[in-house]
Amino acid sequence: MLSPERLRPYYARFLASGHVLLTGHSHQAWPDVAREGVLEAFDDAAAHVDDKWGPATEAADAVRRAIASELGGAPDGVALAQNTHELVTRFLSALPWRERRHLVTTDGEFHSMRRQLARLEEEGVEVARMSTSEPHTLAERLAAAIRPNTAALLASTVLFETSTVVPNLSFACEAAHRVGAEVLLDAYHHFRALPWTELDARAFVTGGGYKYAQWGEGVCFLRVPAGSALRPVYTGWFSDFASLAAPQQGPTRYGSTGADRFAGSTYDPTSHYRARAVIRFHEAQGMTTEALRAISLRQTARLVEALDGYEVLTPRDSASRGGFVTVRVPNASEVVRALRERGVFTDARRDNLRFGPAPYLTDAELGRAMDAFRSIVTR
Repeated sequence: MLSPERLRPYYARFLASGHVLLTGHSHQAWPDVAREGVLEAFDDAAAHVDDKWGPATEAADAVRRAIASELGGAPDGVALAQNTHELVTRFLSALPWRERRHLVTTDGEFHSMRRQLARLEEEGVEVARMSTSEPHTLAERLAAAIRPNTAALLASTVLFETSTVVPNLSFACEAAHRVGAEVLLDAYHHFRALPWTELDARAFVTGGGYKYAQWGEGVCFLRVPAGSALRPVYTGWFSDFASLAAPQQGPTRYGSTGADRFAGSTYDPTSHYRARAVIRFHEAQGMTTEALRAISLRQTARLVEALDGYEVLTPRDSASRGGFVTVRVPNASEVVRALRERGVFTDARRDNLRFGPAPYLTDAELGRAMDAFRSIVTR
């Protein structure tokens, strides 16, 4: 059985400070073996110099296999990049802008997507944003906003401000496909936090390992649906790596897989070594998504109960609740600073204070954090 007490010794470096790390929704602690992965990347570079890309590709392939195992699809349909913004922008660059100038999304998307879509809007792209204030009707409103000239539907599966699991998204996905629009689902707050139930096998799915997977920075992905023929305008030289020696004539060519089509260019492979070390550790410890979810639900339920009397924005219903708990408080950023002075690390988005537990946090630490919060913010 997984328990915080059993796991804590493996996270000794991150937990040495004694702080309560309620950052599980943002930056989870890395197990100590992650350091071994970083050192392995250095040793391979020292031993092989420019020939390090063979071992580096093996690390990347291990990451692709882990992602495909979680989300379904083939590993060679998983494109990797340093961040999701790079992948989302590559996706956007592949849309048929001559014929379609309309996008459908929500007002609850993370800043990288929000900002990029706002900038496109300034260039004449029409962006329809559905309010997330009533998530139980969000999918239906997204579907209703789709038009014959819609290029894509872009939506999160779990909202990053409130930890709300968006229901019935498959309904909106199907509406998009009926008019020939593409679908991109942001699963960053879903991946390794909740078991994946396939919403749409034809959807592009993006996310990363910075949060619940404990992989750290630089390990983001785009699951490309099988058979996709999109041709990103924003394209890197890895997209046709196998044919670089051939004469470069005619239309720009792409590799045969989804990972090829949405590939970038030269990158720092250290992150993939680190991620592979963590993947192996999780497998050895039986840290499946289902097991992690069971711990998370117990922890978030404890937090919701402790926050009774405050304006909790996260659903109480376990099926509707993601991996963290949000409470609305005035001057949330000041509360974050006050909590940090008491050794409790968390964050805020606007007036939304987010508490993100993790599998290595004990009940005593959760209680300490809630006591600190109540000492700062009255009900």
